[in-house]
Amino acid sequence: MFTAALTGYATAFSLILAIGAQNAFVLRQGLLRTHVFWLCLFCAVSDAILITAGVAGFGAIVEQWPALPMIMALAGAAFLIVYGAMRFHAAYKGEYSMALSGQSASLGKTIATAAAFTWLNPHVYLDTLGLIGAVSTQFAPLPQKLAFGVAAIAASFSFFFGLGYGARLLAPIMQSARAWRLFDIGVGLVMWAIALGLLLSL
Repeated sequence: MFTAALTGYATAFSLILAIGAQNAFVLRQGLLRTHVFWLCLFCAVSDAILITAGVAGFGAIVEQWPALPMIMALAGAAFLIVYGAMRFHAAYKGEYSMALSGQSASLGKTIATAAAFTWLNPHVYLDTLGLIGAVSTQFAPLPQKLAFGVAAIAASFSFFFGLGYGARLLAPIMQSARAWRLFDIGVGLVMWAIALGLLLSL
């Protein structure tokens, strides 16, 4: 049981550790200190749903629709290109009075953006339905498989809440428009790099 749980936690945590589109968005909201709890909860619950599906063995469903990865990659790349352009535009305008005062978009818009980052990202399905689901198959007894899945979900919760609330440690260096401009440029570059990677994978 312990081995299964440790494997589940380490596998899930390592897969979501790399800073990607979704993580960069959570980091940005954490710096703004707005809607952090609900955003982290949404991302973690979304992961929990996909991890549960992967461990339960539904990864094979994806194989029934060969065109699905391409459709998801195109939709995800389009969204990332647009969002990256928005961050470059924000950096160009340099108007960060709202950011410096801790304001951001409404909760509804924040969750909608997070939903796009989560559910339009084909790598999410590869990681959860594919890789995590595949690793879980080595734990055949139900109690071990359950321990693996619960630990993997716990990894997602600890990562997102750690990232969202840990971002405030960077707050002291984010007190100027120049810092936010550099951050937005960095986020824009990450978004476009991921979009390029998605398109090249087709």
